[in-house]
Amino acid sequence: MRMATCCFTGHRVQSLPWGGREEDPRCAALKARMRAAMVELVHTFGVRRFISGMALGVDTYAAELVLDLRAAGEPVSLECAIPFPGQADRWSARDRARYAALRAAAGRETLLQDHYSAGCFQRRNRYMVDESRFLLAVWDGRPGGGTASTVAYARTRGDVELLILPPAE
Repeated sequence: MRMATCCFTGHRVQSLPWGGREEDPRCAALKARMRAAMVELVHTFGVRRFISGMALGVDTYAAELVLDLRAAGEPVSLECAIPFPGQADRWSARDRARYAALRAAAGRETLLQDHYSAGCFQRRNRYMVDESRFLLAVWDGRPGGGTASTVAYARTRGDVELLILPPAE
């Protein structure tokens, strides 16, 4: 149900101030802020469905946080929006294993197309926004890139509430 859904957008690992170093205190602080925002969405607005685009970085953090909330007893579900079947094929073995574990634990998976093509990531992002009442964006405000275009698309819809968190405070 669209009214109780939140999707995520945010920077890839290489664009985050700490890169792939999740032990960095700034990463832990971001995850805590994301979790708090998600709990607020669940308790105040009745969000039950969360959609992750499953990219490395913020999408992965968000998916793991949803599963953590579910394990803690929150009535939430995770949907993985997969742009094409080979999304993780070029990732490291560790990242592919993490991705596979998230997909296996999710309650739902939506495959947007059966092959890579230009625009497949944008198609995935639009699907997520179209399905959602809320967009939780981890974004530094810079123009360009998928996060900026997803936020811009959500703004054009006019019926999606934006929650924008800077990557680091």
